[in-house]
Amino acid sequence: MIQHFLSLPRKSKKMLIASVDLTLLVIAFWMAFSLQNQQLYSISNLSNNSQNFLSLFFITPLIGILIFHSFGLYRDIIRYISLKALWGIVKAVTTYVLFWYFLVLIFDAKSVSTSLFIIHWMTIIILIGSSRMMARCFLGNDHLNNNDKNSLHTPVVIYGAGSAGMQLANALSYSSELKPIAFIDDDKALQNNFSSGLQICSFTKLSNLIENNNIKEVLLALPSTSRTRRNEILALLEPYPVKVKTIPGVAEIAQGKVKVEDIREIEIQDLLGREPVSPVQSLLKLNITDKVVMVTGAGGSIGSELCRQIGHLSPKALILFELNEYALYQIHKELCKYTNIKKTSFKIIPFLGNVTHQLRIEKVCQHFSVQTIFHTAAYKHVPMVELNTIEGVQNNIFGTYRCAQAAMNSKVETFVLISTDKAVRPTNTMGATKRFAELILQSFANHQQTDTKFTMVRFGNVLGSSGSVVPLFREQIKRGGPVTVTHPKIIRYFMTIPEAAQLVIQAGAMGKGGDVFVLDMDEPVKILDLARRMIRLSGFEVKDQNNPDGDVEIAFSGLRDGEKLYEELLIGDNVSSTNHPKIMRAEEDILSDSEIKLFLEEFMLASKNYDHKKVRNLLLNSINGFKPQCDIKDILHTKTS
Repeated sequence: MIQHFLSLPRKSKKMLIASVDLTLLVIAFWMAFSLQNQQLYSISNLSNNSQNFLSLFFITPLIGILIFHSFGLYRDIIRYISLKALWGIVKAVTTYVLFWYFLVLIFDAKSVSTSLFIIHWMTIIILIGSSRMMARCFLGNDHLNNNDKNSLHTPVVIYGAGSAGMQLANALSYSSELKPIAFIDDDKALQNNFSSGLQICSFTKLSNLIENNNIKEVLLALPSTSRTRRNEILALLEPYPVKVKTIPGVAEIAQGKVKVEDIREIEIQDLLGREPVSPVQSLLKLNITDKVVMVTGAGGSIGSELCRQIGHLSPKALILFELNEYALYQIHKELCKYTNIKKTSFKIIPFLGNVTHQLRIEKVCQHFSVQTIFHTAAYKHVPMVELNTIEGVQNNIFGTYRCAQAAMNSKVETFVLISTDKAVRPTNTMGATKRFAELILQSFANHQQTDTKFTMVRFGNVLGSSGSVVPLFREQIKRGGPVTVTHPKIIRYFMTIPEAAQLVIQAGAMGKGGDVFVLDMDEPVKILDLARRMIRLSGFEVKDQNNPDGDVEIAFSGLRDGEKLYEELLIGDNVSSTNHPKIMRAEEDILSDSEIKLFLEEFMLASKNYDHKKVRNLLLNSINGFKPQCDIKDILHTKTS
């Protein structure tokens, strides 16, 4: 029967609800007079008043239906009706009763009293309101779920009994997947009370809740809590055999209710171990707002986030330069959708192209009068560049050189290179090529007559970027393990993709020419600890010698070619402060203009001849502190050796 009603056309449902309301209004009319006179009224009793009064008994309910319709009472979906909708009923009923009172007063004043008006109003409120609530309980998903889908419910605890937690509990009442059992909250004033029908407990009761209710997941409803406090809570939850998920922040739920589909895995930012670095707004705007900006490698992890951040800062135009057609299509489509929603007016121009094609870059820069270039295009995966040395040199070294030359020839105001901590005392080809790219820009800034300001930004590993350990670990945990860590002592500095993009933009604004900027990234993260934490927060136990019955094992695969146990951000100790408290300027040795030109000629000749040994020697001679940790691994070199 329920399914039959739910499958009816919307128009039929409205007519059925209106018919019920009409009947209830007639009953309310009769009850009002019966209660006032303390006797059951019949039709004959009403007709004794007057023929006109009897007509009102049947006509005014019809007018009431029209009033209810004008107030939108038949647009609500009954099984999802809320308290806000009940307030709409109160307003509609009040309007109707006032109209009814006026008509009755006209036709038969002697039968009218203030008490009759109040009784009639209360009667309709009770009848109409209770009918909606009964229908909601009868038709709602809770009823259906309890009958048919109870086995699908996963019992969960909601951490946070604030407004977000209550919204989440209400949203879950319509879910066939998750069943909230209780709230956990740190506020002692809320503990031992009830909200949305659920008890609010202290954290100390979590063990009992898990044991008694077979709790599988804890949902964090703490959108306004600081990152530090969230990290403390995550640390407290780690020992428990539950999966931890979170809901969006305040800005994301401001437009409406929290929905079940908004619940997601623990965010990458929650694994950072520190508060994200806040940007200085004036620095963000300086090289972006009302300017023509180009991003090379616009479809990559950092490049695409840069484009998003730039889009928020009102550029005059944003040029996307990308080699990968699909990646370019994706970011262009996303940005166009954003501009349509926000109704912003800046142009977005996509260009397919290789950064080694200097003439194409110059044509683009000159045609659109580009003022700022963010050069993110590079090969960055250490093992891949070890296996493809020549392409690494061509893209990372000559790609940077050609782009920088094009920028100078086109009188671009600012050129920002995205570098890496692997460029500091590198142990692999990728890091060495990125350090040489830095040397090129430092040479241009110090020895060339140019109006272009060249700036380099050096940061550590980016959480969530392509090739990052976090997506890899997450996928391995889903498969049941093992989670592969290269070495038990390996550590890394981490930052989020938005942090990295904002750092790049701000550093570009502070650059004076030849600057190398680095981020104060606090303490490095031990990768083994990161893996253990992700396993525990996914609701599993680490399987090791101390816990052979655990769920997910951690396996050590050994350091990869060119990989080292720790990364550094500075070649020396000569650093100075900047306008941003978390960004430092590094002062480092550079090569002369003539030395750069000579090395570039040699690199080009060695690349054309596929002379991998020559390339290795050139990197050793040009990069101070380069100590390769493996022999030449280039696939073509090993085939011909």
